This record gives sequence, C-alpha cells and structure tokens, in this order.
Amino acid sequence: MKKFAALVFLFLFGAVAAFAQENTVTTTDPNAPVITFKETKHDFGDIKQGDVVTYVFEFENTGKSPLILSQVQTTCGCTTPKWPREPIAPGTKSSITAQFNSTGKMGHQNKVITVISNASNSPARVSIVSNVLPKDDSATGSK
Repeated sequence: MKKFAALVFLFLFGAVAAFAQENTVTTTDPNAPVITFKETKHDFGDIKQGDVVTYVFEFENTGKSPLILSQVQTTCGCTTPKWPREPIAPGTKSSITAQFNSTGKMGHQNKVITVISNASNSPARVSIVSNVLPKDDSATGSK
C-alpha cells in the first residue's frame, strides 16, 4: 500500500511539474500598427452642471502597417466619442473627439475612453477629467 501511495504521489508531482513548465511567450509583430497619443489625459477643470465640453485627442500611427480603429468605448452615456472609420496609414496623424455632457453630474468626473484597434498596444486608453459645480441659477433669480 505504501508503494501505491508513493507511486500516486510521484505521478501527481510529475503532472504538476509538467504543467508548471508551460512557457507562454507572447511575440509582437514588428510590422504591426502602433497608436501613439499626443496626450492621454485632458483636464477641463471646473465646469457648471449642464455644460457640454469637447476635447480632441490627437494620435499618430507610429507602426509599420495601417491602423484600424474597430471600436471606441466610453465609461458612460454622458461621453460621446467620434473616431475615424477608415484605415490610418503608417506615419499619418488623426484624432478622436470626446464630448462630455455634465447634465446630472456633480463633483469630480473621470471619464475613460478605451480605443480598440489592430495596434500592438491595443487597447489604448485616454481620459477626460472635470469638476462639475452646481448650476448657477442667479440669473433667473432662483436658488
């Protein structure tokens, strides 16, 4: 019985050791496109509740093949992205426009825009930050 237990132990130990040896090396295509943003964060500072602000994130394809943006996602419906649908050639600059509607928001806001593409550094992320202050109702006489 001791020999059987020792044999089972050695078998299990060998199986665990074999799986631990698995090598998962990820190779990157040297000819893949690369999306390089001029800025990855923009701070609007203080804005009033209800303001709609827009920022344009400029980027360049610094890779060696055409860059294709397949999807641009935002953290909530208050942020709307616009992005190029056509391939961006190597060395070419383009942009993504992010519009933030502060209606119904208050305080510090950090909205992340995730860019999914065929780039070697996909997904890429940029963000817009603001501090939403209460709407100034002094012009209407109400408080």
